[in-house]
Amino acid sequence: MPLQSPDRTRLQSFPRKPRVFVLSDISNEPDDAESLVRYLTYANQFDTEGLVAVTSTWMKTKTCPQDMEKIVDAYAGAVDNLNAHAHPDSPYPSSEYMRSLIRSGPRVYGFQALAPDVPLSPGSELLLERIVHSDPRPLWVLVWGGTNVLAQVLKHITDNKTTAEAATLRAKLRVYTISDQDDTAPWIRQTFPDIFYISSLHGWNQYGLAAWTGISGDKYYKFNPGGPDLTKMTKAWIKENIQIGPLGSAYPDYMFIPEGDTPTFLYLVQNGLNVPEQPSYGSWGGRYERLDRREGGSRHFADAADTVSGMDQNLHTSSQASIWRWRDAFQNDFAARIAWTIPDAQHNHHPVVCVNGNFATVPLEISAEAGSTITLDAEGTYDPDEGDILTYKWWHYREPTASQWWVDTEVAGLEIQEAGQGHGKKVTVTLPPPERCAVDMFTRKAMAKGQLFHLILEVTDNATPALTSYRRILIQATNEELKGGGGASAEAVGDLMQSFA
Repeated sequence: MPLQSPDRTRLQSFPRKPRVFVLSDISNEPDDAESLVRYLTYANQFDTEGLVAVTSTWMKTKTCPQDMEKIVDAYAGAVDNLNAHAHPDSPYPSSEYMRSLIRSGPRVYGFQALAPDVPLSPGSELLLERIVHSDPRPLWVLVWGGTNVLAQVLKHITDNKTTAEAATLRAKLRVYTISDQDDTAPWIRQTFPDIFYISSLHGWNQYGLAAWTGISGDKYYKFNPGGPDLTKMTKAWIKENIQIGPLGSAYPDYMFIPEGDTPTFLYLVQNGLNVPEQPSYGSWGGRYERLDRREGGSRHFADAADTVSGMDQNLHTSSQASIWRWRDAFQNDFAARIAWTIPDAQHNHHPVVCVNGNFATVPLEISAEAGSTITLDAEGTYDPDEGDILTYKWWHYREPTASQWWVDTEVAGLEIQEAGQGHGKKVTVTLPPPERCAVDMFTRKAMAKGQLFHLILEVTDNATPALTSYRRILIQATNEELKGGGGASAEAVGDLMQSFA
């Protein structure tokens, strides 16, 4: 049975926290409130710098910062309990601090906020202050509603800074929006292509096409039938596992789908899988590819697809699959955190993963010659709860390596074999030969630097709810002797397909 009071120094710490600024049209429907409850259970992993209530196409003339305050009041009754399950170096922020971050955006819709007679809103002033701050870390602006607060600030910077100064400030921004929810979002993308900007692009209000709906929308939007398991998103499961305790009691019943905004910060969670500066790598918050690959082109990213084995044992390919593939893990994670808020609950804590002696949550980077074999050892991994049994799963995440849809042909599999009697702790990994990973597909020229492979280690304990931690191993294939090249080059993709037939 897991310990009720673990040695907190053995829990995962988070020495590098992303700066986060949230824009939310809270109370247009319940899902923003749901996401804010979950966000607060991860608050020790982030440096939160703003919680701003905004308008959207669904609530055009009012904002509801008071509803953020109600949820932070609920957090006040939970934060001490949460801190009993946090590393001493990574405590949860006080409720007083979180309340001090709450502001309102302009109480007008979209572009009306950019009219000459509309001043910067309190929320916009706070965002501007955070952007111009001397902190060198990027500022992640997570948009759960309309973008007119961000638009106000960008216009202000453009009007009041030199061209070079404005570009420097924009370079600090990292934006993840839940589709477009007012008319300033397309303007931002078109006017400022240099902003790092993640968004699902689709027809207006066609949310069933968006990657973020993979969080919980399979029944409502009818994608990937037979693939995702909705069990842990049902109202019954949520009532039993989430709507409990001082904070969970503030989690409302959902109306359409639960927590449509949550992928924005699941993308930033420090679980050993996520690499926020690389949207194409994939994470709990989805996988995204750059829209414009030109040198100096826009820094905007849109939905990319994963192929995942579903409940029906069939393969399902969609952008939503890049999120629902992780659902069991992130729902268990949420349930465990809600349990932390309750003193007499059964408590479980995450495994702490070590690969080749390295405990960091950032990827382990290795270079290896094509066709060679390397050894990876997770022997140092441990669980803070005495008595838990750990399961080790190593698997090859192919999609991040591919340059186009033809993943299975373009990306040969890594050969993964257990080494010794370590119950999966130690494996050998054999890279594909040079002709499969270090030769240009079209020209057939050998390359000294080949494909970058993504190997994922999942470590899961056997407590309830079972918790999973990850480690991503990036294996750069090299080909120093330029082996494997030759043969006719392909002038068209049809020629290329025939060569692989």
